[in-house]
Amino acid sequence: MATSADSTTFGAPLDTVSELIGGPRIDDLLRRSARRSPRHPALVADGEVLDHAGLDGRVTRCAEALRGAFGGPETVIAIAAELTVDFAVTFLAISRSGNTSAMFNPLISDDALVHVLNACGARAAVLSPRMHRRIEAVRHRVPALRQIVVTSDAGDGTPVLDELPRAAVPDGEAARTACLQFTSGTTGAPKTVRLSHDNLLVNAAQSAHAHQLGADSVSLDNLPSFHLMHLNTALAVGATLLLCPAEDQEAMVELARAWRASHLYSLPVRLSRLAGDLRLPAFRIPSLRAVLSGGSTLPPRTTTALSEHFAVPVVQGYGLAETSPSTHFDLLDRPTTGSCGPPVAGTGCRIVDVRTGAVLPTGEKGEIQVKGPQLMLGYLGAGHGEAVRPDGWFSTGDVGRVDEEGRLTVVDRIKDVFKCDNWLVSPTEIERVLMRHPSVADCVVFDYPDELSGAVAVGLVVPMGDDVDPAALAGFVNARLPYYEHLRHLWLAESIPRSATGKVQRRDLRDRLLGKP
Repeated sequence: MATSADSTTFGAPLDTVSELIGGPRIDDLLRRSARRSPRHPALVADGEVLDHAGLDGRVTRCAEALRGAFGGPETVIAIAAELTVDFAVTFLAISRSGNTSAMFNPLISDDALVHVLNACGARAAVLSPRMHRRIEAVRHRVPALRQIVVTSDAGDGTPVLDELPRAAVPDGEAARTACLQFTSGTTGAPKTVRLSHDNLLVNAAQSAHAHQLGADSVSLDNLPSFHLMHLNTALAVGATLLLCPAEDQEAMVELARAWRASHLYSLPVRLSRLAGDLRLPAFRIPSLRAVLSGGSTLPPRTTTALSEHFAVPVVQGYGLAETSPSTHFDLLDRPTTGSCGPPVAGTGCRIVDVRTGAVLPTGEKGEIQVKGPQLMLGYLGAGHGEAVRPDGWFSTGDVGRVDEEGRLTVVDRIKDVFKCDNWLVSPTEIERVLMRHPSVADCVVFDYPDELSGAVAVGLVVPMGDDVDPAALAGFVNARLPYYEHLRHLWLAESIPRSATGKVQRRDLRDRLLGKP
C-alpha cells in the first residue's frame, strides 16, 4: 500500500515469485520447461509448432553453431527483434553460448540502425535475409561488424546458421551482460541499456505473476515486433506463445480460437482498430481471460468496448527498457481504467518534485522514480553519468501520480520524446530529416494527442521561397523514417519562437495548437 509520507509503494514480496526463476541464465527457463513438459507446445508461428523439448534442442544446436562461428564468451551479437521463431531461438542460443545479444528494432531508419550497431560494438550479427539486405547497404558505416550469418539462404553466399560447424559450449558459462537493448534520450540518440541475466529472470517471474500466467496459459502476441518479456514470461511458467504479427483482425481471432488463447497482447492502436471493427460482434474467443496492452495509454473507449464484448479485463502496464521492462501492471481482478496498476513484486515506486527531487505525498503529480531487482546494470559507454542513484532509485523522465492503493497513473512526459504505438519518437531526429529538404529554412516537431496511437508527430515549417507544399515535405520525411515517426500534420509558419540560446519550447507550441491557456 502507498504511504502518505513518501508515496513509496512496493509490490508483493519477491519470494512470491521465486519459484518461477529458472537458473543463472535466461535460457535456463527453457531448459527447465523442457524437463517438466517436453511435449507441451512452446512456440507457434506461421504453421510451425515447436514443443519445449524441440525448442530446447534447436537452441542448443544454434548455440553450438554460434560458438563455432563467433567464439566467446561475451561476444556482442546483433539480432533484429522480428516476431519470428528464428528470433526466439537465436536470442536464447546467444545466452546459452555464453555471449551477449544486442536487440534492435527492425523498423528503425538506416541512420538509427548504424548508430545502434556502432554504439553496442557488435562484432557479429545473425539476421533474416531481409534484415541482411538492409545492413549490407550500410555495412561500410559499421566498421566493427566483422561477421554476419543468416537464418536462411540469402542467395549471395552469406553463411547460413544451420550449416555452420559447431563447437562445444562450456557448461554454466554466462556473460555478465545478457542483453543490450536501446532506448532514446532527449536528443533522440538511443542509449544502450545493459541488462543482466538476473534482471531478465526476475522480471520474467514478476511479469508472469502479475499477468496471472500458468502452464495452461496460451499467450497470443499481435505485435509488429518481438517484445522479449512475452517470450520470457511464457518460458517461466511453461506456457504456449503464439506469434501473430499481421494486422488482419479476423486472422488474429481465428488463431486465438484455434489455440484457445487465454491472453491477448497487442498495442493500443491495434486494439482500438479491433474495437472499431464492424465485424467485432462476430469475433468470439471463449477461452480468453485478459486483453493486455502496453506502451501508450489505451483509450478508455477501447477499454470499455473490448471489455464488454469479450467479458474479460482489458488492462495496461508500465515499464522501460531500463527495467527489463516491467515495473507496474494493473490488477486483473480489479482493473482501473487509465491506470497502470501497482508495482510488480519487489518493486518500489515514488513520485518526486520535477525540480527539487523532493518526495511528494500520495496523489500529487511529479516525476516517477522506480527501484527493484529488474533495474539495469547501467548504460553502455561514456557520457551517461550515474543513471541509478546511490540509494537505488531511477528517474524515469515520466510524470505520474500514485493513488492510495499504490496504483500508478502516467500523465505526461518530461522529455521531448514521446511514444507512438509503443515506440519512442524523437522530434529532434525528425527535424534533422526535415532540414535536409532544400525548401525548409527552419522547423520544429512535437507530439500531438492521438486516440489510437497515444501521440503522433506534427510540425511547423518556415519555408524557403514560395509555393512550398506541406504535404510534399511530410512525404519527403515519411519516406525516410519508420511509420511511427511519420509526420501526420505539417503547417507553414513565418517564424518559430526560440529562446536567446536558440531553444524552442515544444510544449508551449503544442499547447497553443491545442488552444490551452
